[in-house]
Amino acid sequence: MFEDKYLNKSNLKVQVSTILVLAVPAMIENILQTIVGFVDILFVAKLGLVEVTAVGIANAVLAIYMAIFMAVGVGASSLIARSIGAGDVDKAKAIAKQSTILAIIVGIIFGIITLFFSDSLLRFMGAESKVVALGATYLRIVGIPSVFIALMLIFGSLLRAYGDTKTPMYVSWWMNILHIGLDYVLIFGLGSWVGWGVAGAAWATVVVRILGALVLYYYIRKSSISFSLFDSINSSSLVTSLIKISTPAAIERLIMRFGQVLYFGLIVYIGTETFAAHTIAGNIETFSYMPGYGLAIAATTLVGQQIGAGKYKEAYQYGIITTGIAIVFMSIVGIFMFFCAPWMASWFTSDNEAIQMVITALRIDAFAQPALAVGLVLTGALQGAGDTKSPLYSTAIGMWLIRIIGVYIMGVYLGMGIAGIWLAIALDLLIRAIFLTWRYRSLFLCLMKEEKQVPERLLKN
Repeated sequence: MFEDKYLNKSNLKVQVSTILVLAVPAMIENILQTIVGFVDILFVAKLGLVEVTAVGIANAVLAIYMAIFMAVGVGASSLIARSIGAGDVDKAKAIAKQSTILAIIVGIIFGIITLFFSDSLLRFMGAESKVVALGATYLRIVGIPSVFIALMLIFGSLLRAYGDTKTPMYVSWWMNILHIGLDYVLIFGLGSWVGWGVAGAAWATVVVRILGALVLYYYIRKSSISFSLFDSINSSSLVTSLIKISTPAAIERLIMRFGQVLYFGLIVYIGTETFAAHTIAGNIETFSYMPGYGLAIAATTLVGQQIGAGKYKEAYQYGIITTGIAIVFMSIVGIFMFFCAPWMASWFTSDNEAIQMVITALRIDAFAQPALAVGLVLTGALQGAGDTKSPLYSTAIGMWLIRIIGVYIMGVYLGMGIAGIWLAIALDLLIRAIFLTWRYRSLFLCLMKEEKQVPERLLKN
């Protein structure tokens, strides 16, 4: 796959070094954030499997919110990276400001939705009444101040798009240490105080996100893309470009998240214990995403900057090389996951049946890691080039025609349970990887053959 005549092997070491300089801090940041989510579920699991299910379902709803916020970040990252590549820092500042305003507006809207419809959203997923009660408590506490989720995500995206992946990593380091400490105290209490249980986990998350958003904005104000929300900038065309790129990314993530809500509902239908095991396995599996996410960020930034500079061949090379690095990293993670599944499952529960289900899920997922690596990085590379539609198509096909139908047929109809669920997920990842590889090569082969083509044309693909 990676033996390509367009790859300049003489520059390979320099390109790999450039990729890793950007990717490694992003990987570390993602690992730190994942550790917090891991510890969060680990602590909640000590309360019981019902509590795990409640938090898992509430987080599935919150993931829909985050999908929209991240889509704004995708649009901003693509435009800023290309502006930096073209040497237009003023344009990058204007994009940063407009994306922040858009994130604030969307965050307020989702906060209002959470205030009035938390119970309804959880009932829609088919949760039991006791799960709805706990889940709604968590959802309201975390979801009403959604604007801080939006701001923390967008500020991190702005810094990374500029090429600064170290600052979000440092901020994440300190915020996550604080989160773990708050989590324990607010869930289990201190001294004679018994703590708030699930509500405590939610409040710990909110406090850390507020502080994280403030600290990241402080660093943006010190950077070369510093902006003030009160500056007067004529940027209507930038808003149009931002929305044009962000909309397909938002639709893609909504398709993913709504599909996730639907197949989560199918898993809940199979049984609360199965959903709890699926949540635990998914929480462990998120560690495998970390190399891919970090490298995807590097691909978005580097491909976008090279496109902005009009260097299409170099942009193509960065995407392919980054994908190869991701496959190596994530295959190693898959091997570790396969052999260490029993040990990791035992951290969360002592229920033997639940442990066996988690082991089954993780061992199936171990074989899907190379395909996951390809999908994550090439999605980032295409978004860096301004093509947010191809990931949309791959997600729509993969989620709705493969994953959901697969979960129903194998998990429910054929009674394969957790094995059927994760086999459907693996098949989805494989099909997406094949499609995105084809699309990425086709897009850049076309660009490299038409040297006079301008970057803006990518937005129309």
